Parts: sequence; C-alpha cells; structure tokens
Amino acid sequence: MIRIGITGGIGSGKSVVARLLTLFGVPVYIADEESKRLTNTSPLIREGLCTLFGPSIYTEEGLDKSRLAAAIFSDRENLGRVNRLIHPVVHQDFEAWCCRQSSSCCALESAILFESGFDRVVDVRLMVYAPLDVRLRRAMLRDQVSREALLRRIQNQMPDEEKRRLADYVIINDGHAALLPQVEQFLQMFFST
Repeated sequence: MIRIGITGGIGSGKSVVARLLTLFGVPVYIADEESKRLTNTSPLIREGLCTLFGPSIYTEEGLDKSRLAAAIFSDRENLGRVNRLIHPVVHQDFEAWCCRQSSSCCALESAILFESGFDRVVDVRLMVYAPLDVRLRRAMLRDQVSREALLRRIQNQMPDEEKRRLADYVIINDGHAALLPQVEQFLQMFFST
C-alpha cells in the first residue's frame, strides 16, 4: 500500500485537499482528529498526561484541552513531552488503520507531518501551500481567534519554506489556483500505472 502524507500550515487547506483525495477513493486518516480521540480513550496517554500535569488534566467530560494548551504553548519542554507521549500512540493507531484499508493507496493528514516524524512512515509527502495572509484570514474566520493567537500557533510549527523543501509535491491553495486539477495531476504523477 502506498501512503501519502498530507501537510501544510494552519489555514492552508490541507483538509480540503484530503477531502478531494477521498473523492478519488483514497482513504484519509486525519491525525489531529484521531489524536484528540486517543487522548480520551488511550490509557497510556491518559496515564502519561496525568503523570505530567496531575489528574485534574482530565475532567468528567474528558481532557481539559484549554489547560493542556496553556501548558504546552507556554513551555516548549512540555510540548516535547506531550508529543513524545502522544505521537507513538497515534502512529500505532495509524498502522492499525492502514491494515484495515482495502485500497492500494491511503493518506495521513497532519499539520506536523515532519515535526512528528510521520513523514518517515509515508511514501509521498504532499504539502498544501497558501500565503500567510490567506492562511490567517481563513483560520481567523474558521476558528474565531485573533490574528495574534494564530501567529503564536504558527510560530510553534515548522516554517512553510522548510515544509516545501521537504515535500515531494506541492499543491497551491491561494484562492486563485484550482485545486481539483492539481489533485488530479498529483495522483497521475505518483499513482498512474
């Protein structure tokens, strides 16, 4: 099975590209959604987070996301600790998910594909690129957050220029270039027989 890694910065449109891939029959594992699920269902993650931040990191409803965000975005060491705890569990879950797929190709969408090391478990690295001003406008509208809050989040991610250098293929999502033909061209380039 050929595995595609989809990445891009906040607001780049990687989720839109992932949805387009599903229209072509490519199953997509959304790492962010699955990691959120796993933080509430994995005993290993729960135990690790409780050890790091105390049992109050979980409430009756599940993980206290705002408390965790405050702990990891204000302290890079905490971010590293949490990533070292969560990423291996997500990787195992992705491997199990791949085994359940029947197609010859699947994809993993992750904003932190390279930072997490997930780029090493895929065969093709696809980056969705959009200029920073476009990304900020989209994310501010979608997430209802301030420009300053978004810029802080973006600073915690690998710069787009570095992602572009590491990617095997780049799709431009600047609001002008049509996405569907780019996705089709990508699939033809890497997956045609």
